[in-house]
Amino acid sequence: MRTKELYEFIRERHNIYIKKENGMEKPWTKDPVLRAYRFCNVYRQLDTQTKWLYEHWGKPNKHDKDYWFACVVFRLTNWHETAQQLGYPVPWKAKRFIAVCAARKNLGHKVYSGAYTISTNGVAQEKHIYLAEQLEKIWQDRDKIRYKKGEKLQAFFERLQTYNTMGSFLAAQVVADMKFVGDAKSAPDWWTFVAPGPGSERGLNRVLNRDKDKSWTKDTWVAALRDLQKHIDPLIQKYDLPRLSAQDLQNCLCEFDKYQRVILSEGRPRSTYQGV
Repeated sequence: MRTKELYEFIRERHNIYIKKENGMEKPWTKDPVLRAYRFCNVYRQLDTQTKWLYEHWGKPNKHDKDYWFACVVFRLTNWHETAQQLGYPVPWKAKRFIAVCAARKNLGHKVYSGAYTISTNGVAQEKHIYLAEQLEKIWQDRDKIRYKKGEKLQAFFERLQTYNTMGSFLAAQVVADMKFVGDAKSAPDWWTFVAPGPGSERGLNRVLNRDKDKSWTKDTWVAALRDLQKHIDPLIQKYDLPRLSAQDLQNCLCEFDKYQRVILSEGRPRSTYQGV
């Protein structure tokens, strides 16, 4: 098991964040791959878009039982300038969402982040109109979707991903956002909830010295992640890093896979220059 190698990647990536936040001058690392390519932060709450969401919509609306819906709206564009112009989207106003997105597009302004690919599922329709229609359905069903105090995040996740545009990846992103606000902060599976994706499946394969494309069932992947966490937690604690939730570790595996692809000349991340 390549636990130490994964940990060294985690530590160096987080050190870059610390040095940058403390105003230190570049270069922030000697690692040529981390200097040349963009990688998500070790702790998801430190990523730029996530920080904006929490500061501008999360903290001011921490008692809103439908903050989760605002997270859905945000992640479907994943761009803070669009969100800022839209304003807090609870209660939901589809016409405003359409107008803001259309105006930004017509002015040549960025509407969506390139980090997530949200499709219209084959529907020949402007994306913002399609998204507004899907969001309307989710809003109308909010009473049955809404997170219930004391329940597992897994249950909320399963309800959410039954809607168009809300596949496993995006539903898990919404869970990761809303679990820092309101009743979800005390969810019984706060530390252990996780949903695997292709990148983290490959990353875990690499750590376990398996073929990177070897398939997993969800249960076997989760069990292997739990075992990995037992091995990496002592290293995290030894070097006084914050505890990793299962979702953070899953994210690190995805980023480790991208890191290894560069090292092994298997491909490159889409964002190619970080300049650190």
